[in-house]
Amino acid sequence: ISKRIVGFFSERSYVRDYPTGKLASSLIGFINSEGSGASGIESSMNSTLSGVNGEYLYENGAGNIIPGSARVKTAAKDGTGVTLTIDRDIQWVAQSAISDAVKKSNAKSGTVIVMDPKTGAILAQASAPTFDPANPKSITLNSIRNPAVQDVYEPGSTGKVITVAAALEEKKTTPTSIFTIPYELKIGTRKYHDHEKHSTERLTTTGLLAISSNTGAIQVGQELGSNTLFKYLNKFGIGQNTGSHLPGESSGILHPVEQWTDSSLPTMSFGQGYSVTALQATSVFATIANDGIRVTPNVVAGTTDSTGNFSASKPQSSTRVISSETAGQVRAMLESVVSENGTAPAAAIPGYRVAGKTGTAQRFDDSCHCYAGYTASFIGFAPADKPEYVVSVVIQNPKGEHFGGVIAAPVFKTVMSFVLQSKHIPPTNTNKVTYALTEAALNKVQPKAKA
Repeated sequence: ISKRIVGFFSERSYVRDYPTGKLASSLIGFINSEGSGASGIESSMNSTLSGVNGEYLYENGAGNIIPGSARVKTAAKDGTGVTLTIDRDIQWVAQSAISDAVKKSNAKSGTVIVMDPKTGAILAQASAPTFDPANPKSITLNSIRNPAVQDVYEPGSTGKVITVAAALEEKKTTPTSIFTIPYELKIGTRKYHDHEKHSTERLTTTGLLAISSNTGAIQVGQELGSNTLFKYLNKFGIGQNTGSHLPGESSGILHPVEQWTDSSLPTMSFGQGYSVTALQATSVFATIANDGIRVTPNVVAGTTDSTGNFSASKPQSSTRVISSETAGQVRAMLESVVSENGTAPAAAIPGYRVAGKTGTAQRFDDSCHCYAGYTASFIGFAPADKPEYVVSVVIQNPKGEHFGGVIAAPVFKTVMSFVLQSKHIPPTNTNKVTYALTEAALNKVQPKAKA
């Protein structure tokens, strides 16, 4: 015999399910106990995703609904589904690779971004450490941050790409112009030096980029001057929101020329003195990969309404930053970075032409308002002669080994190798354009062929 217990009744409730667990959690975000988006896409597109609750009226008699009295006052409206540009398999590989790298280097955090330079679509955006959106105990104010767009850092040597691209565009240098590269260079009252001691060398512009010379980059920056360098930093998107519409996105830091000091031009020439987000830095290399055209990054592929109709997102806006010729020269120059003579042979992928740049920057620590530790990075694209994808790797405050070519380049290789395979991108098999790295190599007389 069933009995009804007075005061107890059933109630239907809903729980948000995240079937992929921690995967892309910093990007997707989570909902709070009230059912509203609290971070990530869940927050920025909450009004689109949530829909509208329905409401109906009824007459009540002795605690029961009087049959036939119920009528709908407001019809419920289903929320709109959002489809992301994220490729789940690539995201998984990126998440696994950066998590392992952060753990091995005992770093504070790490980020990997995979981007299509032609469309701006983000195929992966992984960070470590992260959180499980279905497990409230794993959620903290720090863990829900999206470091790809919220954390800013001084890029270091990856910023030299902007300096060199600007100088090429302004006809201030060529890939084979010769520079005298000392270990240490005094500008005003300050001294600047390369990361490793060396005797004075005679290198081409390509050579100083390949070995990531600070003193060489300073000389290139001096050819440009403060106003011109600032113009190109601005054109590449430094100091500006990328337009991705991701919540909490920082614009980075780029002070106007009027606020520059005597040390600003030298330091900014080799990538310090201004700050970027990982997404901004990725966009810089995507611009070079895309023949000099900067395309706004995007993570939303489209939306699906309550009737199942899918609407693709509008094409992203684009702007030309440098000429196609300059972009092609920079791509060829960046292949030398991945060679045995460069700073990142660990990024090379057998069978493919790969181009990219290492970064090992002093890291500004907010807790002491001083430089403490390093930011290690590698950003590149492949195939170098016909770029399909850009992969960036940024590792914050690693302990011990801290060079980008050592700890970030292998992560790039792992992720990019999988991207090329999963997207069925074949090797292009084109002849590599090789610029001389040294004056000696440039002037080397080739032996004549025997008759």
